[in-house]
Amino acid sequence: MVAIDMANPGSSQPMTVTIATSSQTRNLQGQTRGPWLEITFGARDNFLDAMAFSRGRFMVLASGRSGLFLPSWPEVTRVIEDCRSQ
Repeated sequence: MVAIDMANPGSSQPMTVTIATSSQTRNLQGQTRGPWLEITFGARDNFLDAMAFSRGRFMVLASGRSGLFLPSWPEVTRVIEDCRSQ
């Protein structure tokens, strides 16, 4: 299991989160975990590969929040590989 956690000040309700890469877009339901909004993926989900190999960056957008534009640096790939090897 791979989890993405984002700071979530002021909301205790689940939110729709859109993640867009250069090859795929997916809408997910984020769950509140204390001050965090958490999105989970199965370790073998091919969408993780789309995030790791996105051309330049990928976007994470939670409803009612500013979008995050994250670089698809090698660290993303390393985290995914580590989760898959366990």
